[in-house]
Amino acid sequence: MTTTDAGTSGGTAAAAACHGPQPESDPRTGPGAVTDTAVENPAPGGHGYAKQKDAHIKRLRRIEGQIRGLQRMLEEDVYCIDILTQVSASTKGLQSFGLQLLEEHLRHCVADAATKGPDAIEAKVQEATKAIERMLRS
Repeated sequence: MTTTDAGTSGGTAAAAACHGPQPESDPRTGPGAVTDTAVENPAPGGHGYAKQKDAHIKRLRRIEGQIRGLQRMLEEDVYCIDILTQVSASTKGLQSFGLQLLEEHLRHCVADAATKGPDAIEAKVQEATKAIERMLRS
């Protein structure tokens, strides 16, 4: 799922330009939904990560396993430093995944915007910049 900062002007519009408008009946917009302006999934193959989707899912499942490993380590009273080592590995895995996804976004969505003109390019560059800022803060 692609997200944009709710506070950025044109962020949702920029995402919609690449991915299409979000339907009003989307369950992600109901009560308790994440309000980070989630954008609709376009037709299959519409995202930059579509060609690598299976590999990404496999990678996320491996990271999920690392997180479950952290839970087990706590339950089994494993030494603190060993747990911190696993936290570091899990964090690095997520960062690496995020960078790969960002690269695919730049290659696909930003490149697609280049065919639509300077306003679309500017919107995509701002959107990518905000995503990079969020990644650096985490």
